[in-house]
Amino acid sequence: MNTEYSEIYLSAVIGRSVINSRGEELGLLRDLIMVPGEVFPEVSHIVIKGRMGKMLLPWSEVSLFTHVVISAAGVAPPGLCAYEYREAEILVRRDLLDKQIVDVDGAKVVRVNDIKLGKLHDKLCIFSVDIGFRGLLRRLGYERFGDSVARLIKKNIPNTEISWEYVQPLEPHSSKLALNIARNQMNEIHPADLADIIEQIPIKNIKTVLENIDPETTGDTIYELEPEMRSVVIGQMDAEHASDILEEMSPDDAADVLADLSEETAQQLLGLMDDEEKEEIEELLVHEEDTAGGFMTSEFLTLPLNHTVGAAIADVRRLAGEIETINYAYLLDDAEHLEGVLSLQDLLAAKDDELIVDIMEDNIRSVNVGDDPEEILETLTRYDLTAVPVLDEDQRMVGIVTVDDVLAHYLPRLVKKRG
Repeated sequence: MNTEYSEIYLSAVIGRSVINSRGEELGLLRDLIMVPGEVFPEVSHIVIKGRMGKMLLPWSEVSLFTHVVISAAGVAPPGLCAYEYREAEILVRRDLLDKQIVDVDGAKVVRVNDIKLGKLHDKLCIFSVDIGFRGLLRRLGYERFGDSVARLIKKNIPNTEISWEYVQPLEPHSSKLALNIARNQMNEIHPADLADIIEQIPIKNIKTVLENIDPETTGDTIYELEPEMRSVVIGQMDAEHASDILEEMSPDDAADVLADLSEETAQQLLGLMDDEEKEEIEELLVHEEDTAGGFMTSEFLTLPLNHTVGAAIADVRRLAGEIETINYAYLLDDAEHLEGVLSLQDLLAAKDDELIVDIMEDNIRSVNVGDDPEEILETLTRYDLTAVPVLDEDQRMVGIVTVDDVLAHYLPRLVKKRG
């Protein structure tokens, strides 16, 4: 085989004539069939659209492959045959071009605008995907024009390509590919960025993305989604998986997610949870949404009144991984009435043998379960707190509201006002 090419873009060859060794046209290049290779995916066949329909030509029988002409070896290549659709087959143009890639570095979804092919060990391989504006101009035939305009304004149009080493099929062995960069890096993306990604990809691919991140990150990501999108995402998961994810979330976050689902779905998921988690979430769900009870989490750090500072610090270390917000420790009596509060700063600054009741703050600021967001925010800001305890009708401590929960209530409104 005497195939002439070094690197060439798919957009430069699609639609080109495919001729035999006499120069007779067999048809136009329609697509390339991709198979796994040693380093990069390799082209096993080219698909030609001729007068008799689509035909397949093995790559081994291609003698010339350029952006001007593509030639088969011989007059009547023995491998030339009618093309028949096979479900597991991956066609480069049909299945890769215009598909979406999760750009891990930019934490966004981008589109494949072109594909760079190249020679490796006498094979035609998929080297990289072009996700940039230059690739789009090339597809449209305006690359030179774009360069001319860019020179006039003294700018460059960069090449934005991602090597195939970092690209993987989102759904292995599927002919309907979406693409994903380094699935093992998905856990490193912040849940807020992952939520943005999920809101951009096709709904049918959401389940696959979620299966590639750990349950805790999945829970945080679902919480970051817009309420209407939460229902869509939960709907993509089987009920057992969804309930497992909710169990990994903090009770207040899980309650927020369930509150956005239909009553039937929420009850189904609650029914699949362990009794302890289920009970905690159900206690939160009884409160009105825009009240301290609706904002609070039932996870907070408590310490026995008779503890020394040393013993208290040991408890904090032991429980630090289990409680989301641990800026303060609360001291309760046997009836769960709040007797005092300690900041971690005060605790760490005290001597190990001191009793915590001697250093606790007993002039405690708190809110009631029915207080509205304005009242909670006023208490947090007036006393410069990052979390405030919540008391029920019997003055028992039932949770805490953190400053970020209250800000999350106000920020979307600020964004809307800017719009």
